[in-house]
Amino acid sequence: MAEAGIDISAQAPQVLTVDAIQAFDVVITMGCGATCPVFPGKTYLDWKLEDAAGQGVDAVCPIRHEIKALVEGLITEIAPAGP
Repeated sequence: MAEAGIDISAQAPQVLTVDAIQAFDVVITMGCGATCPVFPGKTYLDWKLEDAAGQGVDAVCPIRHEIKALVEGLITEIAPAGP
């Protein structure tokens, strides 16, 4: 992420909590499948992505680009229409 100008050095993966899910309209998981809690009325998307853990920059960059494209597509899909 540093070569993209984003400092995540102080970040760590977080557990998806029940409280967090209840606060979200859209829940995006990356491979947790049936282990994630499910609540009625929420939109669930499971993005199948290669695991970047322990891989070098050459392997991680395409995954980062894929995530960016998925996020941009989701924003376009759920953003309210302009005036």
